[in-house]
Amino acid sequence: MATTVGSTDGDGGRGGADTGSRGYEDGGRGVRTAGSRARSAVHRRRRRQTVVGYLFLAPSLLFFAVFLVLPLLFAVLLSLSHWAGFDLADLRPVGTDNFAALFARGSSFLTPVLSNTLLYALGTVVLALGGAVLVAHCITNLRFQGLWRTLYFLPIVTTVVAVGNVWKYMYEPGGLVNGVLNALGLRSVAFLQDPATALPSIVVVQAWASLGSAILVLTAGLKAIPHSYYEAAELDGAGQFTVFTRITLPLLRPSLLFVCVTQFITGLQSFALIIVMTGDGGPGDATAVAALEMYQRAFTYGDWGAASAAALVLFVLILLITLVQLWLFRRKGADG
Repeated sequence: MATTVGSTDGDGGRGGADTGSRGYEDGGRGVRTAGSRARSAVHRRRRRQTVVGYLFLAPSLLFFAVFLVLPLLFAVLLSLSHWAGFDLADLRPVGTDNFAALFARGSSFLTPVLSNTLLYALGTVVLALGGAVLVAHCITNLRFQGLWRTLYFLPIVTTVVAVGNVWKYMYEPGGLVNGVLNALGLRSVAFLQDPATALPSIVVVQAWASLGSAILVLTAGLKAIPHSYYEAAELDGAGQFTVFTRITLPLLRPSLLFVCVTQFITGLQSFALIIVMTGDGGPGDATAVAALEMYQRAFTYGDWGAASAAALVLFVLILLITLVQLWLFRRKGADG
C-alpha cells in the first residue's frame, strides 16, 4: 500500500515537473516572440523614418542630380568625343585624343595656360590672405567695427564688370594709378598692355575684390579666440609680435584654412575679370588662364570636346591642390 502511494506520488511529481518545464519553455518562446516583434516594429519605424527623410531630401537631391551630376557625366562624355555643339547626332567618340592634344608637345595648355592659372591663383591667395589678416587684426582694435567690415565688403556685392572697368580705367596711361606714379616722379606703366605686368595687375584687382569675404571670416575667427590667452601673455610680458605668432595665428588656423581653400578655388576658376579687363586674355597669351581657355575653345572655336577635357583637367588640379592644403594644415595642427 505504501509502495503504491509512493509510486503515485512519484508519477505526480514527474508530471508536475514536466508541466513546469513546458511552462518555462512556453514562457521563453513567448518572450522571444515578443522581443522579435518589438525588433520588427523598431525596424519598420526606422524604415518609415528613412523613407520620410529621403522624401524631404528629394527636391534637393533632384536639383543636385540635374544641375551637377548630369552635367558632370555629360562633360566626361564630351571629353572623350568630338562635338561642335547644337546637334547631338554629330557627337563622335575619339577616346583620349582630346587629353593627348592638351598635353602634346607644342600645346599652349601647359605653358602658358596652366602656368598662368597657378600664378594667378597663388598671387591672389597670397595678397588676399595677407591683406585680410592684417586688416582684420587692425579692425578688431578699432571702434565702429561694423562700418569698417561693411566698407571692405562692398567690392563683393559689386559686379565683376563694374570692378573690372573701373580698374581698367585706373590702369590707363592717364589714369589714377599712373597719375600717382607721375606725382612721385616715376614713369607711367602700361599695366594691361605690357605682357610682363598684365597678369600681376589683374591679380591685384582680384585680390582686392575678394578681400571683403576673407576679412569677414577672419574677424569672426579672431572674435572666437578667448581673451584669457591674451591676458596671460600680457602678464608674462610677451610682445605684440610674439602674441600674434604664438597665439593669434595658431588659434586662427581653421579660419585661415577656409579662406585659403576658397580663395585658391576662386583663383583657379576665375576668368570673367580677365575678359572684362583684357578682352581676350591679351596681350598675347600673357593673361590666358584655364577657365578662359575652356570658354574660348567651346564658345569661340566650337570645340566642346577639348573644352570639356580642359575642364576635367582643371577639376583634378583643383581637387589635388585642395587636398594638399587640407593635409598641410592638418599636419601643422598636429605638430603644433
